[in-house]
Amino acid sequence: MKPIYLTDLDHTFLRTDQTVSAYSQKIWNQKSTEALLSVATARSFSKTQYFLKKLHLAAPMILLDGSMVVTPDKELIDLKLVNKTLGDAIIDEGLQFGISPFIIALKDMDLNEAFLFPSNVNLHQNAVLDNYKNDPRMQECQNIRAMEMNLKLVYFAQHEILEPLTKHLRQTFGAELEYKLSPEKYSDGWFLTILHPQGDKAHALQTIADYLGRETEDFTVFGDSINDLGMFDKAGTAIAVKNALDEVKEKADIVLPHTNDEDAVAKYLKSTL
Repeated sequence: MKPIYLTDLDHTFLRTDQTVSAYSQKIWNQKSTEALLSVATARSFSKTQYFLKKLHLAAPMILLDGSMVVTPDKELIDLKLVNKTLGDAIIDEGLQFGISPFIIALKDMDLNEAFLFPSNVNLHQNAVLDNYKNDPRMQECQNIRAMEMNLKLVYFAQHEILEPLTKHLRQTFGAELEYKLSPEKYSDGWFLTILHPQGDKAHALQTIADYLGRETEDFTVFGDSINDLGMFDKAGTAIAVKNALDEVKEKADIVLPHTNDEDAVAKYLKSTL
C-alpha cells in the first residue's frame, strides 16, 4: 500500500510569503506518483485550492482546523459545525471581554464560504484583515452574529485578553466546544479558535483513515503549531519543522533541520523518494 503524507500549510509547507516554492512543487509532484499526499490546514477550501492549484493531491484534505474533510474534487466527507444558537452565545460571552470574533461559515452545501468580521477591530485583528483585502468571502458586520453553519470562530488579541476568555468559555460551555489557544508566531499576538468538539485535526485524521480503509498509524504528518498536536498523537510518524513551536517539537518523532522557508517538507519528501 502507498504511504500517506499530510502536511499543515502555514509556517509548515507554505513559505512565510504564503507561496509554494518551485522546488516544493517539483518534489511534491514527484512524490505523488508513489504516495498519497494531501494537507491538514486551518485554511478554507477556496484558499487551499488557490495555494495548491499546481500540486497533485490524491487524498482527502483536512480543512478549517479539522471541521471539514473534503476531497480535492469537492466531495464532502465530513462536516462538524457550531450551530447558530451556540455561536451567538459564544459571541455574547466574548463581548464581556470587549472583543468579537471572526466567523468562518458555510453559506450553502456547495461549500461557498463566508468570512464575517466585526466593524470594530483591534490591532491584531486589523493585521489579519490586511491579508484578506480582496477576498470575496469577506463581510463586515456592525453587529456580528453567527450564521446557521459555522465552521469556526476565531479571536485575535493579546494573551492577557485571550487566556481569561478561554478559561471563561471552558467554564461556560465545557465539552460542547473545542478551544485552541496559540501564539501567532510572527507577531506578539495570540489567537483562540473555537470549534465543534470533534472539529479538530485528530478526529479528521481518523475520518480520512476510515474513508481510505487504512489505520492512522499509516500516516506521516507535518506541522508547526498547537492545532497539529492531536494529529501528532494519532499518526504513525509526526514531523515538526525547525520553526515549530517548542510544544510541537516535544511531541514530534522527527524534528527537521529546515524551516518552512527552506522547503523543510519537500526536502524530507525528497529523502524518501
